[in-house]
Amino acid sequence: MKVGCPKEIKPQEFRVGLTPDAVLELVLHGHQVVIQTGAGDGSGFPDADYVAAGAQILPDAAAVYGEAELIVKVKEPQPDELALLRQDQILFAYLHLAPAPELTQGLLKAGTTSIAYETVTDSRGALPLLAPMSEVAGRLAPQVGSWTLQKANGGAGVLLGGVPGVSPGEVLIIGGGVVGAAAARVAVGMGATVTVLDRSLTRLSYLDDLFMGRLTTQFATKAALAQRLTQADLVIGAVLVPGAAAPKLVSRAQLSTMKPGSALVDVAIDQGGCFETSRPTTHHDPIYEVDGILHYCVGNMPGAVARTSTRALGNATLPFVLALADKGWRQAVTDDPNLRAGLATHGGTLTSPPVGEALGLASVTPDALLAGLR
Repeated sequence: MKVGCPKEIKPQEFRVGLTPDAVLELVLHGHQVVIQTGAGDGSGFPDADYVAAGAQILPDAAAVYGEAELIVKVKEPQPDELALLRQDQILFAYLHLAPAPELTQGLLKAGTTSIAYETVTDSRGALPLLAPMSEVAGRLAPQVGSWTLQKANGGAGVLLGGVPGVSPGEVLIIGGGVVGAAAARVAVGMGATVTVLDRSLTRLSYLDDLFMGRLTTQFATKAALAQRLTQADLVIGAVLVPGAAAPKLVSRAQLSTMKPGSALVDVAIDQGGCFETSRPTTHHDPIYEVDGILHYCVGNMPGAVARTSTRALGNATLPFVLALADKGWRQAVTDDPNLRAGLATHGGTLTSPPVGEALGLASVTPDALLAGLR
């Protein structure tokens, strides 16, 4: 199979879908790989590294899309890229379709077989292709939140770790999953006072044991959230409903109960955000203010540390990329129910019921689609 990797064009997205190591693995499996020139520059992988691994370098995205049967990238296709997709192609990338009606319609119109990283599962029901980027985003969240709180950025001027004689800042993390645990690790390490809210007592017990009393865990009721918001200097939104739009947990009215100059970091912004006042921003212009509260809502946070993120993502995606290239999409998803869970569109049909529910579109399950193709 001919596998293609274009350069990412979403603003300030420096990651790349394939590393040179992944290219070598594909070549050793008998596949051809085409890479758009400069695709790996932002992650520290020059064209020469891809050539040494056996790839062919092509001059532009049109050439890559024109030749490749399987497109491997990081972020969802932008409008110019949607126009290049074909019905006989496989697209493997983060898609986050639930809050993106235009993107969903674009994929359906193209007829492309698309598989979303963020809904591929594993034997435990976890999300192995989302997890490494959730780890990165979670660890970044307290760092960017601390920066947002600086007075020069419009924040309250609070140092999360405090100093002798001055209390540390209060960090509230909504959601105790992969993002929340990673954020807690860094926030605790910074010396902040940390509270994690979650609705899973099992998860709260795990975090309590993991951090050995260095943070507070609390069951996530609306009353508990409302109370904690009044105390927090930094709130990190770390909730996830796989494949679906994120729930809006903090209303605009609640901003008035928060400390002036406090900050919200919405790690769920790719899924529409978990704060009512969230809207996507970029690394170039990451912060905006609503009712005296600063918002950091960058949709590709891991792109800021592209070399680490690309390697981490590549480690997770490679087995699935090889399966798709070795077997073709239909056999690969038939053999692997975990990969099948990521199937989002095929031939103009939406195969993700959570996305269909979020956007009011007709959909079928991947199993039903495969049954109809037999």
